[in-house]
Amino acid sequence: MRDIVVLIFLICCIVAALKKPWWGVLSLAIFSYLNPHAYAWGAVRSLPVYYVLFLVVVVSTFNTKDKQPIPKDWRISVFITLWFYFIFTTTQSPLQDIAWEKFLFVSKVFVPFYFTWVLINTREKLYYLISTIGASIGLVAVKGGIFAILTGFGHRVYGPPNTQFEDNNLFAVAMLIAVPLLLVWEKEVRKSWLKKGILLSIPIIYAASLSSWSRGALLTMIALTFTLISNSKRKYLMIPLVIGGTFFVIPYLPEEWFGRMHTLETYEEDASAMSRIEAWTDGWNHALSHPFTGAGFDGWIHVTMRDWHSSYVEMLAEHGFIAFGLWISLILGSVLGLTRLSSQAKRVDGMEWVRHYSLMVRTSIICYMVGTAFLGLSYWDLIYHLVFISMLIKKFALQEFSEKARINEQQYKKNRNIII
Repeated sequence: MRDIVVLIFLICCIVAALKKPWWGVLSLAIFSYLNPHAYAWGAVRSLPVYYVLFLVVVVSTFNTKDKQPIPKDWRISVFITLWFYFIFTTTQSPLQDIAWEKFLFVSKVFVPFYFTWVLINTREKLYYLISTIGASIGLVAVKGGIFAILTGFGHRVYGPPNTQFEDNNLFAVAMLIAVPLLLVWEKEVRKSWLKKGILLSIPIIYAASLSSWSRGALLTMIALTFTLISNSKRKYLMIPLVIGGTFFVIPYLPEEWFGRMHTLETYEEDASAMSRIEAWTDGWNHALSHPFTGAGFDGWIHVTMRDWHSSYVEMLAEHGFIAFGLWISLILGSVLGLTRLSSQAKRVDGMEWVRHYSLMVRTSIICYMVGTAFLGLSYWDLIYHLVFISMLIKKFALQEFSEKARINEQQYKKNRNIII
């Protein structure tokens, strides 16, 4: 039965992508973040459905006129430069077979972003993309949150099978990144029941993240909550809700959960934490000795005893300082750009959407920055999606700013002629 449902859904996505290619971008996001065919039981589970859908989007994009040129934004130039730099570092890797295999995997992650650049050419389409990504992760998160509540947080919540965030620690961060995206969806949705459902899903997602038993997720949750409160116009309402929710959930958390979180203070006594610090130290030292090439993809196998467990160390140790500078500039540059855009929109009437989109996407990126300090997710498609969403927010906002300026100038000239 599940096979039939997933197959019907795939066919619908293919038809949608053929009819309107930008719907294909949404479909690719669903199959990337929700991975629905992984929940099937039969032959559909092993079908390369993402690649089938990808090829359909390629064909429909080639044939459509509803697309824009690749935006002239610094992020695309930096992204492509970083991608090509990966080729150079891969040629220098001591683990050639492993490095080239990982390079091909990363390239498969990067190629579909082209469709986001050219097919998401209006603010409305951008809204649907943001909502689709948030809903795809949020749907599984709510399922996990309900499970966590019913089982008294005694079991860990895992992500969709065969995704980049299947692991409980990775999924916990993905869930929290999705919360601001869901708030973008909620802000503009008109159906009252759906608006209430989205808001209700957020505490459930918090519950799912708590039940991941991830220490990095706890820090990310704190950062998310603080940022949402600081951005909110209703701080007087949010602060009591957060405090009340905290005191409500504490009695239901098992003692083992508190024991694991306590290791944040006593990390010297925790073997896992100390092995991470050892890997970070080894990665830093290798980057110093190989500043331009690093160790290549999955270089931890050559350099240290375990995975890097940090996106920052992963990028630096595997590709050196130049690649790290390119990568971190995409992230920090987007955060700063969204901050400036939000401030600019605040001074212009009718541009509330720009401020809300900017603040929420910035919050998601901040969650990534905090959460992946302890997880190796520097090639994660979600962060690059957020970077390019930031780019598109800027593009559409500047178009509206320009249009408003033009209208104001025309109105000024009209009024001046009337006075004269």
